[in-house]
Amino acid sequence: MHMRNLLFISMIVTMNLAYSQKSIKIAFYNTENFFDTIDGSNDDAEFLPSSKLKWNNEKYQEKKKHITEIITALNFPLIMGFCEIENKEVLSDLIASHKKLKRFDIVHYDSPDLRGIDVGFIYNKHLLKLLDSGNIRFTLPGDSEPRSRDIVWAKFAMKKDTIFAMVNHWPSRRTNDSEPKRIKAAESARLFIDSLLTKNPNTKIVFMGDLNDHPEDKAPSLISEKLTPMIVKSSGEFGGTHAYKQEWGILDHIMVSAGFSTGKISVIPNSGKINSFPFLMEEYKGFKQPKRTYVGEKYLGGYSDHLPVSIDLILK
Repeated sequence: MHMRNLLFISMIVTMNLAYSQKSIKIAFYNTENFFDTIDGSNDDAEFLPSSKLKWNNEKYQEKKKHITEIITALNFPLIMGFCEIENKEVLSDLIASHKKLKRFDIVHYDSPDLRGIDVGFIYNKHLLKLLDSGNIRFTLPGDSEPRSRDIVWAKFAMKKDTIFAMVNHWPSRRTNDSEPKRIKAAESARLFIDSLLTKNPNTKIVFMGDLNDHPEDKAPSLISEKLTPMIVKSSGEFGGTHAYKQEWGILDHIMVSAGFSTGKISVIPNSGKINSFPFLMEEYKGFKQPKRTYVGEKYLGGYSDHLPVSIDLILK
């Protein structure tokens, strides 16, 4: 009888704890060329109605609908980072596309990227207060001036806690000599992280992005020396966020600081997830892979060549 009473009390305590806490996600997504159809000052010639891709309003609206579908499936994350966005306007269109997204606001800075693509955040302004934001700009080896994507950061207040979020899109792997460029991006991010942790070792930092490198590579390791990687092979059904020549790899990362283990907001351990919702996938020659928007000049009407990644937080 005594044991039954103990079990009953334990169940009540567990249920009360569950009801007193809420979980919510932070997420990141490489959108694969979320461009509008307007000829801007950046190099957007590839994504215009007159281009070979025939990027028109119908395709743009479908792309926006797809990204909204992903945000909905993730249950409207507290913060969601994006890369391969053309400008702030596409994010403005995105948050105007769904009634629940109207509670969100944007952090964005135009970058000097040669392709005209940026990174940015949307965040729930009903739950978070934006205290500050900025961009980290750096010059890559071999360049005379900055020509790559900025790292964008934001400082948020939530209850009595403060969260720093960073979104990245590091240089491409297209050439064999590209690693020093990603190391430069990593060093730039690491300097910012070090400055925060030196001031307060319990600072809550969430670092996210398409790093164009795998977890074991040198550049991401510069960050994982300071922060805990949340996206690993076991985080998803296929062991990766991106498939190249029918091989999966983790290019999209979320890492968090030790400060997330304390306070009113904490990260659920091992909650990192590579989200392979069925609507994101297709089968090609017997191999399951993300369904892309384009393959070459062929329009597939899919989502992206990357899968979204997320972590879960507990709000006490």
